Amino acid sequence: MNKMFAVIKREYLQAVRKKMFIFMTIFFPVLMATVFTVPMIMMAKGMGGKSVAVIDGTGALQSSFGHQIEPAAPDPKKALSGSNREELPQSIDVEYVAANGTASLAAAAKPFLHRLNVDKETGRRLDAVVLIPRNAFDGSDAKMTFYSRSSTDFITQERVASVANRAIQRQRLAGRGIDARAIDALTREVPVDSVQLSRSGEEKKGGAGNFIVGFIFAALLIIPSFIYGLETMRGIVQEKSERIVEVLVSSMTPRQLLTGKILGVAAVGLTQVTVWLTVIAAAGTFGIVSAKMAGFGFNVSQFLRPMVFVYFLLFFILGYLTFVCVYAIAGASCNTDKEAQQLVAPIQILMMVPWFVMAAIITNPDSTFAVALSLMPVYGPITMFVRILVSEPPVWHVLTSIAVSVVTIAVFFYVTAKIFRVGILSYGKRPTIPELWRWLKVA
Repeated sequence: MNKMFAVIKREYLQAVRKKMFIFMTIFFPVLMATVFTVPMIMMAKGMGGKSVAVIDGTGALQSSFGHQIEPAAPDPKKALSGSNREELPQSIDVEYVAANGTASLAAAAKPFLHRLNVDKETGRRLDAVVLIPRNAFDGSDAKMTFYSRSSTDFITQERVASVANRAIQRQRLAGRGIDARAIDALTREVPVDSVQLSRSGEEKKGGAGNFIVGFIFAALLIIPSFIYGLETMRGIVQEKSERIVEVLVSSMTPRQLLTGKILGVAAVGLTQVTVWLTVIAAAGTFGIVSAKMAGFGFNVSQFLRPMVFVYFLLFFILGYLTFVCVYAIAGASCNTDKEAQQLVAPIQILMMVPWFVMAAIITNPDSTFAVALSLMPVYGPITMFVRILVSEPPVWHVLTSIAVSVVTIAVFFYVTAKIFRVGILSYGKRPTIPELWRWLKVA
């Protein structure tokens, strides 16, 4: 037992003294926040600097497109959600052309379509051209056309189309004698406030914020497990290639060595995760105060409950111990990092299935698919934690997931220990699957 604790101590101290460990411990939450927020900021910025020509075949929508719309005090919450439909984003310049007097709408649009591909330095370059048909008011098959250089400029398309449709609806109603103020009152949209109702009747704030928080916590759960699994695999390969493992197994059993390595790296991961959770709790407390002062409805405190951190640590341990066994087998079976990575790569893709379908799990945590994943071996720790975070699964689901994960870890560790016993002293070519099966039977 003392020898195993010596291995745990060595693995732990060797990892925490590295500069990369210190850097990632301090800055990983910042990097994760940056990964999620920078694309959103860039997308918001991507709506700016657009020049759009609107070729109006009806000639009646100049009041909506005849000038650049610059809100005096744009609401950031409305701007991000796109709920302020009667206004274009602030930085879209609209060039309006009334084409109701022209013989052909296509002919009127031709010079503007040419400007889509002129040099930006000329100052005449357009980012998009929108064609509104002449029968937009009364044609059942009327359809607007959006031209742009990019096939994915859906934000500009949605914004311009939203303003155009709003204006067309107003014109249709005005043509039937309805006053403009009555039109605004009749077509006013009613906002939706998302509320999560727990089994105990407690109401919690829902919405897009929950979706983002779910992704962040899932990333914090799955990424360290893979990182430290790779560290375990590379450590075994290095010790095996340098013949250090031969000295180690002469003074302890392979099982003690394997257990010490796994638990030592697990302690490293727990140290790092504990620091991250502390940072998240501090940032969340600051966020609660800031959100209340700013008047935002998103309640950060619902994710900072003590049980959330307890479940996070529990499922982190279960997930790590599940994954690390696979990496330990790869390290013991191979002689180089390249061979080990080739062996573990397809298995790693299978283990990342919950991450690939995380959006579906977060948006529908009680679906048959999400429930099945949360009760399955390997996938249970990540999926169940996310379900606990964004919904309230039955207690028996949580207990079953934990039990299945514990049994999976026991089976994986048994298999890993037997293969590890033979593999750490085996050199030469990488073993095949049948050879690994023979190692399992003879060990």
